[in-house]
Amino acid sequence: MEQKREPATFKFEEKPHIMVIEARFYTDVADLLLNGAKAVLERANVTYEVFTVPGALEIPAAILYALKSLDFDAVRRRYDGYVALGTVIKGGTRHDEIVGDMSAQGLQTLALQHTLAIGNGILTCNMKEQAVERADPARHDRGGAAAEACLKMIELKHHFRLMPKRRWVGR
Repeated sequence: MEQKREPATFKFEEKPHIMVIEARFYTDVADLLLNGAKAVLERANVTYEVFTVPGALEIPAAILYALKSLDFDAVRRRYDGYVALGTVIKGGTRHDEIVGDMSAQGLQTLALQHTLAIGNGILTCNMKEQAVERADPARHDRGGAAAEACLKMIELKHHFRLMPKRRWVGR
């Protein structure tokens, strides 16, 4: 039996702005993951934008695009954190292992090389029923857990004074 835990609470000097990247390959599972992540972000009273990519393998590239876009548009609002949502389900070949490993490795590399706060909500499951169970906000809520991980990492970055000064002036 699962034990219900209290929702996480967060303290920020400034309201963070989050990029949520969702892979829509399995749309029903993607909806569950996104619902869980949005609930946590809204409860934490942060702003966010949702972007869609075809599959989990494209998620690290989407984050890198957002990061690199600051080189070309210095007044665009910077994201304080990233929530990666997607699903990889085992098939008859090794493709699922490659996609799962490469997307996780891509996210970890981005986090370490660029000091990014990333919540990894990419599910790797043996069957779709497992993915639905893990994604469902009423059950395992892995989308919500990814959003919480992102926000906790932002808090840690604030603690170590690793957050850049705001330079966004709005448009």
